[in-house]
Amino acid sequence: MAYITCGDPDLETSHEVALAAIQAGAEVIELGVPFSDPVADGPVIQRASERALKHGTTLSGVLTVARQLRQQSEAGLIIFSYLNPLLQFGLEKFCAAAAESGVDGALVTDLPVEEAGEYLKVMKAHKLAPVFLAAPTSTQQRLRDVGKRSRGFVYAISRTGITGTRQELADDARALVERLRAHTKLPIAVGFGVSTPEQFAEVGTFADAAVVGSAIVQRIEENPGREATAVSEFLASLTGAVVSG
Repeated sequence: MAYITCGDPDLETSHEVALAAIQAGAEVIELGVPFSDPVADGPVIQRASERALKHGTTLSGVLTVARQLRQQSEAGLIIFSYLNPLLQFGLEKFCAAAAESGVDGALVTDLPVEEAGEYLKVMKAHKLAPVFLAAPTSTQQRLRDVGKRSRGFVYAISRTGITGTRQELADDARALVERLRAHTKLPIAVGFGVSTPEQFAEVGTFADAAVVGSAIVQRIEENPGREATAVSEFLASLTGAVVSG
C-alpha cells in the first residue's frame, strides 16, 4: 500500500506517481488530503502538506485525481484525511463525491471509532469502506470496536508517535497484529515507519500488507522532475527483496 500527499508538488504529478506506484506493485493507493495541522505526521509529510496547500490543493482536487486513477486502474483507492477537511466539505457531500469518483473507502486519522457514528452511517449509505487505526496503546475494547466497524482492512500503527521512517520496526507491531487477529478477519495493514526492503519483508511475515508513506513522500521531495520514476524505483527495491528472498 502506497501513500502520497496529493498536490505535492502538484496534482498532475500526484496522478503520475500513483500510477507509477500501481505499476510497481502497489495494490492500494492512499490519497492524502493536505491539512494545515497534520499532528499525526512527521516532518516529511508535514512539509509535503505545506507545499500542497501553498499550491491550492483541495479535497475536490484529490477526488479528481481519484476519478482519473479509477478510469485507468482497478487498484484500491483510499482517501486519507484528517476530519476537518471532510467536515468543511460536508460528510454527505464528501461520501457522495467519493463514491462517484470510484473511491473505495476512507481513513480519517483523528476520528476515533467511538465518535464515528454519523460518519459510519453516511459511509454505509454510499457503500464506502471506513478504515480505522489501531495502535499499540489501544485497549481491548477499542480493538474490538475497530475490528467490528472497519471495512476493507484495518490499519495497525507500528508504534506510538508520528509518521516517519525508522531504522527498525518496533516489536509492538507484531504484538498489535496478533491482538487484532482475535477481533477481525479483515486484512491487517501495518504502517508508520516501513521504509526499507528488510522492514517490508518483515511485515510480510505477520501482516497482510505494508503501508509505505513517508519514504515515498521523501523520494518525491528529493527528486524534482522525476518523481514518478524515483518512486517506482524505490518500490521495486522493496518488493524485489521479497521476490528474491
